[in-house]
Parts: sequence; structure tokens; C-alpha cells
Amino acid sequence: MGEIIKNFFLNIVGEELCVFFCSMLPIIELRGAIPMAFAFGLPFWQAYLISVVGNLLPVPFILLLINVVLKWMSNSKINFFNKIANFLYRKVEKNRAKIEKYSFWGLCLFIAIPLPVTGAWTGALVAAVIGMKPWKAFLSALLGVMIAGVVVTLIVYGGIGFLAWLV
Repeated sequence: MGEIIKNFFLNIVGEELCVFFCSMLPIIELRGAIPMAFAFGLPFWQAYLISVVGNLLPVPFILLLINVVLKWMSNSKINFFNKIANFLYRKVEKNRAKIEKYSFWGLCLFIAIPLPVTGAWTGALVAAVIGMKPWKAFLSALLGVMIAGVVVTLIVYGGIGFLAWLV
């Protein structure tokens, strides 16, 4: 089964679209897509562009729809959805003062830190829940994703590429 999935993605979908779709996934985002592009042998500029665009694509939808989804989840009769929605609301409320204090640049830096759960998905969720204007949140996410892309690209193509060259 694993070979069928691998064949589908690499031979039918193609390496570029694999990187693109990977960069759209929550948690993985471009932090996983750029190393994947490196493994495929894509040039650094192509890895960067594909990953940034793919990582940003879900952001407007999250900004515009997440509050509706969270409200539905918190009012759902399914206990699992209630717990997730309430957990997210509590997390945002706990840090609301810090987030609102640093607003645009705080969100940008939060998204730019190339660690799991600090990317565009989480940043857009936080921005929407605290009521940041969507255009402002998107610009902040754009800058944050671009910075994260540069950092990850330098680490992967610079550091790992250099180590691979030595061996």
C-alpha cells in the first residue's frame, strides 16, 4: 500500500505539487515542505516559492471561517468537538493580552519562528479569535511565512546542503 501511495504522489502528482500540498498541511507547513523539496532535488528558489504560496493559501479561509467552525464545534452535541473548541478558546484567551499588545509584529514573529505549532495555521487561528482585521492578519502572516521560508531554506539548503557536500 505504501508503494502505491508513493507512486501516486511522485509519479502522477509530481514533486512540485507534493511540496505544494505538504506546505498547506497544518503543523507541517513549509517547515516540512522545504526539506521535502531538498530531498527531491528541487532548486532552493523553487522550494521557497512553492512552499510560501502553499503555506499562505489556507490563511484567508482560516481567517474568514474559523470563528464559524469553532462556534459550531463549541455548540456541537459531540463532546470531542466541544473539548477542542473550548481548549482553543482557553489557550487564546490566556494569551490574549500578550497577543493584542504586540498585534501585527507579534503575530508576524510568532508565525516566522520555524517550530511546530507556530506557523500560519496557528497564527491565523489566533488572529481570527482575537478579532484582528483579516487584511492586517493576512499581511502579518505573509511576512511571517516569508521570513520562516528564508530561515528554513537557509538551514536546509545551506546547512544540510553543506554537510552533504562534505560527505
